[in-house]
Amino acid sequence: MKKIEAIIRKTKFEDVRDALLEADIEWFSFYDVRGMGKSLESRVYRGVVYDTSIIERVLISIVVRDINVEKTVQAVLKSAKTGDVGDGRIWVIPVEDAYRIRTGDRGDESLYDANK
Repeated sequence: MKKIEAIIRKTKFEDVRDALLEADIEWFSFYDVRGMGKSLESRVYRGVVYDTSIIERVLISIVVRDINVEKTVQAVLKSAKTGDVGDGRIWVIPVEDAYRIRTGDRGDESLYDANK
């Protein structure tokens, strides 16, 4: 099992969600997050200077079976890409074990239906 975490642009969230559903990834968590990148700049709007170095993004967290890692990563890569600086990052992290609280299922069986 692997945990896939992706930081993406807020404007690409719906595209990524749809791509994940198309790839049969039906369950994931997401969070509004803020962070800082290399670009430190400010913008002027109607005479007021705004610091734009703090960037609002969405963090998507998904735990999948090993066989679903590549299709999940590709779904995020293709749907989140704009080609501009700040498109985001993806991390693939090993998961040692997982449990379904309701049934006590452990490992791969705790993630989704047995046939997915």
